[in-house]
Amino acid sequence: MPANVFATLGLVLLQDDLSTATPSPAAAHASGGALADMLHNSGPTALLVLIVLAAMSIFSWMIMIGKFSAFRQAGLQNQRFLKAFRKSTRLSEIAGVADQFQPAPLVGVFTEIVEEYQRQTGGRGLPRSPQAIERAAGIASSEALTEMESRLTWLATIAAVAPFVGLLGTVLGIIDAFHGLGTQGAATLRAVAPGISEALITTAAGLVVAIPAVVGYNQLTARIREFGSRMDDFGRELLNAIENAAAAPAPGPGPSSVRAAADRLGMER
Repeated sequence: MPANVFATLGLVLLQDDLSTATPSPAAAHASGGALADMLHNSGPTALLVLIVLAAMSIFSWMIMIGKFSAFRQAGLQNQRFLKAFRKSTRLSEIAGVADQFQPAPLVGVFTEIVEEYQRQTGGRGLPRSPQAIERAAGIASSEALTEMESRLTWLATIAAVAPFVGLLGTVLGIIDAFHGLGTQGAATLRAVAPGISEALITTAAGLVVAIPAVVGYNQLTARIREFGSRMDDFGRELLNAIENAAAAPAPGPGPSSVRAAADRLGMER
């Protein structure tokens, strides 16, 4: 705000009558409705800014609630799928029931890896190109993360823009207040204070909208990074299981762990 605005405010404060009486308890109690009165008496500019901020707040809360709910469900399904995968004896068994664990992001990684392995080997032997399987896992992981990140840009935009929208309403409100002060010809705090207080509401509203959006965005991005790390780890775990099972000798006399590795892959020897 320009320095001359602060100077004018100082003159208004100095010219105000400081001999006003101390507010009574009844007056202090009545001040509880001051916010409602200011909202009721706000001009069209402040009301428009408040409506815009209310719409931004509702939209941001819709995004946050939807994302937190979806991420919670995805996390639970990830745990169930990983538990079933580690207990299974054959990959074909998991492939047959993988759809039951949607929307677990690990299901997409599992499906892409198994399909790429089937394309390379027909389900038997070592993969000809482990790098291609890793790329398939990376593509599946990237697609899942892209889906999770949808609409988060709106949340970041609201968090960044809401304070400036509120500040714009405050600046316009103060301009109107000083314009009214000039037309009235009475440079007193009583004359300008209502307009300034009404204008400051928009700044407070902008912060009320932005703060939850910032917290929600940071929490959601942290969860997305966690999902990404889990998908990368699972892809490496599944590829190791495939390579270990493919390198195991044919089922027959021998250590049970070797036979279990071959059975886990579900290959015909």
